[in-house]
Amino acid sequence: MTDPAAMRGGRHLREKPGPSLAHKVPPPSGNYQWVYLWEWPIRAMHWIAALCIVALVLTGFYIGRPYFMTGGEASAHYLMGTVRLVHFAAAGLLIATAIIRFYWLFMGNKFERFAALFPVRGRDWANLVRMVKYYLMIQPEKAPVYLGHNPLQQLWYTFMYFVAGVQVITGFAMYGQAAPEGFFYSTFNWVVRLFGGIQEVHFVHHMATWIFLIFLPVHVYLAFRADHLERTGTISSIVSGGRFVSQDARYVDE
Repeated sequence: MTDPAAMRGGRHLREKPGPSLAHKVPPPSGNYQWVYLWEWPIRAMHWIAALCIVALVLTGFYIGRPYFMTGGEASAHYLMGTVRLVHFAAAGLLIATAIIRFYWLFMGNKFERFAALFPVRGRDWANLVRMVKYYLMIQPEKAPVYLGHNPLQQLWYTFMYFVAGVQVITGFAMYGQAAPEGFFYSTFNWVVRLFGGIQEVHFVHHMATWIFLIFLPVHVYLAFRADHLERTGTISSIVSGGRFVSQDARYVDE
């Protein structure tokens, strides 16, 4: 029996769905195959570097401004010394991964070598604008498809390697101040002169840390976004080394 309250002017009132920001992504369809992209040294260096960066950020902020100290005489504890030790150990381990990564730019597979990580080819620069439009949802349907890193990722990672290099040389410059007669002082004191003083070196080192703090959440967000939209296992690829790709698509770096 029809409810009179649901009738108006002889027509049924249909319940309208409320506003929603959610958008259901349809399941993937078509022919997919699993491709192996990242070899185990790359995956190991990725996670080691991630842990080192987190440790460096936390200990670096504490060294710059200690937010707690244990009570008693300074000689009764060694908190700052322990924090500095963790900071220096993480820095050394991060530099070790960078050396291996540099080696892998020439010895890795075609998705891990220099040409696949840095935008050195003309086609990558031409596709860079198209990738920006894709991420801004302006023309997502015209985005070029890459198996490995797309040009925007290449440019972003290149910039982060540069920032990491600035972190290293400024860090060594500060480290060398403790021993003016030592190796690090004589090797990296030019950095102090270049920036105009040790306080300026501290400032550059600190600001580079904030660049990493901006990069990390953006990097994680875009990885999850790609995994959700493309449904190809982008997140799991940094663990397993491979992901599913459509056999019907034409890949620029295939």
